[in-house]
Amino acid sequence: MSGLTARFNSFKRIDITLRHLRMSNHTDAEQEVLLERKGCAGVITLNRPKNLNALNLNMVRQIYPQLKKWEQDPETSLIIIKGAGGKAFCAGGDIIEIVKGDQKISQNFFREEYMLNNAIGSCQKPYVALIHGITMGGGVGVSIHGHFRVATEKSLFAMPETAIGLFPDVGGGYFLPRLQGKLGYLLALTGFRLKGRDVYGAGIATHFVDSEKLGMLEEDLLALKSPSKENIADVLEAYHTKSKIDQGKSFILEEHMDKINSWFSANTVEQIIENLQQDGSSFALEQLKVINKMSPTSLKITLRQLIEGSSKTLPEVLTMEYRLSQACMRGHDFHEGVRAVLIDKDQSPKWKPATLKEVTDEDLNNSFKSLGSNDLKF
Repeated sequence: MSGLTARFNSFKRIDITLRHLRMSNHTDAEQEVLLERKGCAGVITLNRPKNLNALNLNMVRQIYPQLKKWEQDPETSLIIIKGAGGKAFCAGGDIIEIVKGDQKISQNFFREEYMLNNAIGSCQKPYVALIHGITMGGGVGVSIHGHFRVATEKSLFAMPETAIGLFPDVGGGYFLPRLQGKLGYLLALTGFRLKGRDVYGAGIATHFVDSEKLGMLEEDLLALKSPSKENIADVLEAYHTKSKIDQGKSFILEEHMDKINSWFSANTVEQIIENLQQDGSSFALEQLKVINKMSPTSLKITLRQLIEGSSKTLPEVLTMEYRLSQACMRGHDFHEGVRAVLIDKDQSPKWKPATLKEVTDEDLNNSFKSLGSNDLKF
């Protein structure tokens, strides 16, 4: 239990990850992302290692058109995306850029980021994301919707948005409710972190490779001659089968899955909290402690987002999430969460409304309302 408990004492540690998401002293915009043709592949390298490769609007605007070009190019059989620096694949969206920017920035960032997420989800060419290191939020959005996601023992996955008054966006409403049982609901509401082989065990990654072999894997992929999706899968499978690290380890949440499925089957956040209180086990109480620190508005938005998203297509989910993103930009908690976690770092956000009871159905319905001509369209 101690390992699990340690993980859950991680609310403060969200800061360690998120504080890297501030803007860098403006490096040459061209170098924030590298787009190269190598062998049979188009290779995207997120190249802001000092910022844990946090995704900003400039990067999105470079990746999207190149992805579309490679998709149409007969010489390009495969697209690979990876992060520079070895510490992170991509720790999320550049939140500080959004908060410090004007309304136009937040409209454009979310709109164009979600369009990129959808382009990855509908990409006709095999898309391989090497999710080595920290992979959170926006980093999940540029990996999870592709065909193949390769984790290593250094992978660290989380969707920690409820801690900053946001919700697990970038298609979280699509992929989270489709994970085994109610696992995605736990990940969404608590920001629970998955490490190493557990990223594969949860179904976030499709393959697991020892990090020392990642360079060789990439070389083998690039050396393929006009590969099919099956040829690429064979190479990934060969590396996955040979990986030794934590090979026999069971999934960290395996022993709790029946309970997770039961607790998070509730249709309201209040009922989930009651389920956790009634259970009373140390694991349940850890979840409760974490959930009670999150934005009440974010929790209610997130639960409804996942319930509704479970029967929507990815484009429908992203359209819904764009509405939610703009509601969060208009509201109080996102700005307050970013202040508390990223700017002042006092880790004491003052949420408004402060309780779940005060978040009304009307508030919730307004967040999900159509933006009319401003809705996200594909």
